[in-house]
Amino acid sequence: MKNTLRVERAILRVTQAELAEKVGVSRQAINSIETGKYIPSTILAIKLARVFDKSVEDIFIIEPQD
Repeated sequence: MKNTLRVERAILRVTQAELAEKVGVSRQAINSIETGKYIPSTILAIKLARVFDKSVEDIFIIEPQD
């Protein structure tokens, strides 16, 4: 699953550590989400979307399956 988390963080000038603190996870978790190694839970996806005042669909892009 692709995401725009890194772009959204850059727009708000928020570090991975700052974002992690806001949503209650580790900086490593944020890094893993940004790099596509980890897909967040629904609750975490909602928390992240709220930080950026966006919808979950604006941040997380589901790629079509072949």
